[in-house]
Amino acid sequence: MTGFKNFVLRGNLVEIAVGLILAVSFAAVVKAFTDVLLQLIAKVIGKNPTFDSWAPGGVTLGVFLTAVIAFLILSAVVYFLVVLPYTKAKERFFPKEEEGKPADIALLEEIRDLLATRGGTV
Repeated sequence: MTGFKNFVLRGNLVEIAVGLILAVSFAAVVKAFTDVLLQLIAKVIGKNPTFDSWAPGGVTLGVFLTAVIAFLILSAVVYFLVVLPYTKAKERFFPKEEEGKPADIALLEEIRDLLATRGGTV
């Protein structure tokens, strides 16, 4: 039972569960946004912009095309409302370290140089 308790309370599992819950809620928000966007398009062009009934050559490709368009809208929303702000915030609050030697290598070189000036052998 201890092993199961350790497995359940491990940090990664809890983080994944929280991420999944947030992703499901965000999916509902994006779905609602997509529906509103499609309704606005329907008002502009005068008809519902779904392709569900489109079947060239008797093959019903309309459902697939509608799903692709919804996916592209979802991708754009995720990119512009999640990925882009996250990237900008990460760059602002956690800037990249300057390029150069790692601190431990620089310290070792400094020790080597001090030993060399004292007359020690390197």
